[in-house]
Amino acid sequence: MRRRLLALVCVSASLLTGCGVMSDSAAQRRTVTVWLMQHSASQDFLDRFTEEFEREHETLDLDIRIQEWTGIGEKVQQALRGKDADGPDVIEVGNTQVSAYAESDGLLDLTLESMRDWGRDDWLPGLAEPGRWGSQQYGIPWYAANRVVVYRKDLFRAAGVTPPKTRDEWLEITERLDTGDTQGIYLAGQDWYTLAGFIWEEGGELATERDGVWRGALDSEAALRGMDFYRRLQRLGDGPVDADEEHPPQAGVFAEGRVAQIVAVPGLVRAIVQQNPGLEDKIGYFPVPGKEAGRPGAVFTGGSDLVVPAGTDVEDAAVEVVAALTGARWNTDLARTMNYVPNKADLADSVAGEEGLEAMAAGAARGRATPATPRWSVVEADNPIKEYMTKVLTGADPGKEAERAARRITETLAFE
Repeated sequence: MRRRLLALVCVSASLLTGCGVMSDSAAQRRTVTVWLMQHSASQDFLDRFTEEFEREHETLDLDIRIQEWTGIGEKVQQALRGKDADGPDVIEVGNTQVSAYAESDGLLDLTLESMRDWGRDDWLPGLAEPGRWGSQQYGIPWYAANRVVVYRKDLFRAAGVTPPKTRDEWLEITERLDTGDTQGIYLAGQDWYTLAGFIWEEGGELATERDGVWRGALDSEAALRGMDFYRRLQRLGDGPVDADEEHPPQAGVFAEGRVAQIVAVPGLVRAIVQQNPGLEDKIGYFPVPGKEAGRPGAVFTGGSDLVVPAGTDVEDAAVEVVAALTGARWNTDLARTMNYVPNKADLADSVAGEEGLEAMAAGAARGRATPATPRWSVVEADNPIKEYMTKVLTGADPGKEAERAARRITETLAFE
């Protein structure tokens, strides 16, 4: 609306004073306001992108505004409701947040552009799938990050083992590494994102949808197999059974030097090395193993999508910004700059030579996201999955505890 009013002022002035014969390009210039999250892209990347985009689009100006994650949900909802007169035209959102924003009809449907121009079928599923609401594509994948196995190369050599190719091999070598003062793996008892990958690898789900109704699915045979693998792996270390990976932060535990492996995003290694510089040349990476050799295991994919508010008054220009940022050129540039996984598997070569990124990119091809329902954030807030995991790891009956947790998830997803 703010730009439409400006255009009307110029038209009126041109009729009265001839200002229309000033500069046509000045009268037609438009600004695209872009909200990006703090630390998602470096200032150097943003400067380079802005300069080139504005050079290639002579009538467009970019106004990139950096946002903080804290409180961003309500801020985005307010912008989508049109209550901010100076609101955004493009917004970066977490990949699992798209459904909550799309449900309120606040986002522009980008299905046509996705299928016709942007290669939707080639996107990483862990980013593409949560960007859909119904059959429409609202969120456009920007970048991804997922867990890999971070390991001590020196401890592996001392034990005479190499990175495993399958989950069975992973259990075998971890048991060999779990000796003396060394933990074979540090795996907190409530690391439910890692558990989710094991469940998906078995063919299970956290929740399923049928005829618009969501139900918890932790009690399926496949999901129970995933939990049993988690239990067998977790016992080969001293991770607390009643806490998640941030309590205490597993980077600090690994930095103490008595852990052979953790499951984490490669970026966590920066924190490890800061605390223990002596580990810098001793750390390696491999994808979370799958059930079959030659195929990494399923993993949770985090990351960001770009969305366009339905109420933008520069729709075509906003779509141009999304196309540029998520296109091969700038997407691979961002991946190399920020140590991310590109949004398409066939762009993985862009991070070749970086061991951690290569491992992450290999796993991302089998990435998944949490159930695509706006109510899932409520499930996470209460998180019966964590309680379920602790109960199983302390000896409770897995089947009964899975039924109880699945029932709580169903009740939460059904609540209006």
